Amino acid sequence: MPARGRGTSKRGVPRQELRRDTGKEPRPDGETPPEDQGASLTQGRGVLVGAFALLEALRRRGGEAGLTELALACALPKGSAHRLLDQLGLLGAVERRGNRYAVGSQLFRLGQAWQPYPGLRAAARVPLHRLRASTGASVVLTVLRDELALTVASVPGRVEGVVPVRNGMSFPLVTAAGRVLTEGPRGPVLDREEIQEGVACVAMPVRAPDGLTVAALAAVVPARQRLPQVADATAAASAAIESRLTRMPPREVAVRSAVLRY
Repeated sequence: MPARGRGTSKRGVPRQELRRDTGKEPRPDGETPPEDQGASLTQGRGVLVGAFALLEALRRRGGEAGLTELALACALPKGSAHRLLDQLGLLGAVERRGNRYAVGSQLFRLGQAWQPYPGLRAAARVPLHRLRASTGASVVLTVLRDELALTVASVPGRVEGVVPVRNGMSFPLVTAAGRVLTEGPRGPVLDREEIQEGVACVAMPVRAPDGLTVAALAAVVPARQRLPQVADATAAASAAIESRLTRMPPREVAVRSAVLRY
């Protein structure tokens, strides 16, 4: 076997040619250079960003859409969107319905695990339905997320045809619920057709045992309805939720309150 020169690799290829092909000096230990590792991580993040963009596009389209529509909405090549959707389908995050895609059941299961505040949704379930029954209002429980009032629990009411309410919907902070979350009032915040003609809203803060506002409870009614009675019923429902929150273990409340303040 001929002797290998100092400027030759184990495969007999001159090292300068390797440098020309890759633009990088080969590492003697065979490890991936740190900059290449960073590139791999960046590519991985890009895949995640694309996948979440597709899921968000599905959400914005009512949970179901076609491939071309989703690819255009996310500014993705159609082939890339198709591959990502297929991968999401294998994980149960997306389901095929004919030639369309829909949000999968796995996302529903994962979403149920999210708690904006420990026990909040469970504590609100009965008071929300009672408020709906006594006033006919569309009732929403919202929390502050990403500079919006995010709905975490809801019960449709008489104004459903005008102002539909669904879990996951967001409202601007100029609404009554948004003002409760950002201004921290002690009493109700009223909206008399300020946001939408023919619709009024009463919102009340929901506080944790330590006094921290963790949510806003809002009742949306026709503008002709008497708001003082709606305000009283909303205040009673808010108090009922707060009463249920006081039954939580003190340690869990303290930990969550610290996180919210942070």
